[in-house]
Amino acid sequence: MSSNWLDAVAFDADGLLPAIAQDHRTGRVLMVAWMNADALTETAATRRAVYWSRSRQRLWRKGEESGHQQIVHDIRLDCDGDVILLTVEQKGGIACHTGRESCFFRRLDGAADQAEWVVTDPVLKDPKQIYK
Repeated sequence: MSSNWLDAVAFDADGLLPAIAQDHRTGRVLMVAWMNADALTETAATRRAVYWSRSRQRLWRKGEESGHQQIVHDIRLDCDGDVILLTVEQKGGIACHTGRESCFFRRLDGAADQAEWVVTDPVLKDPKQIYK
């Protein structure tokens, strides 16, 4: 695979860019993670989402432990070249390490001076059963 397409990607000073994973059927945003050039290249080659884990300082193949892989349908680059959008099929229906469909499971409710975060999505599977 030619890497010329990578020249259009504007990685930050740490060699990373944000990657948004969106359900290809519903359009729901499932998660945001980070990619480096190796993660993006492997994702493009395998059509399985691969991210850069900042906490572990290594490539993170989504689902490597949980089995909740993301099959990539489309890879898009934003107008500034500094954000990737992946439309994915989320295997197992769980993208979040909390056992929920999406990492965006809290909604801000109420007036600004009395606002609070409200959990809107149920846990589909106990994380203790997912991760060892």
